[in-house]
Amino acid sequence: MFNALVVNKDEDGKTSSGVSQVTLEDLPDGEVVVAVEYSTVNWKDGLCLGAGGGLVRNYPHVPGVDFSGTVESSDDPRYNQGDKVILTGWRVGEAYWGGYAQKPESKLIGLFRCPLA
Repeated sequence: MFNALVVNKDEDGKTSSGVSQVTLEDLPDGEVVVAVEYSTVNWKDGLCLGAGGGLVRNYPHVPGVDFSGTVESSDDPRYNQGDKVILTGWRVGEAYWGGYAQKPESKLIGLFRCPLA
């Protein structure tokens, strides 16, 4: 289990958010599981967390438009366990679960291997 900032919407359309325990089985389908090391606060995250949920279409949802971390597992041969990766935008955190989780499972949209320093 790991922590995630989860946004929910009730039957009356009211949104609420809080830190919840999530399992890998709770994650939406994706190709890569990343252990998040850093995330940011983007204006789109503010919309997702605000009244009415803003850009979010499916609940429960984890915002976090930008994040970086280390690949834990991958169904794609381009990414290996231990790879350092970064993801910014590409509707992650809005349409797809984002980086406000310790281990989001990401679609490969917008995921890049970090350049060597």
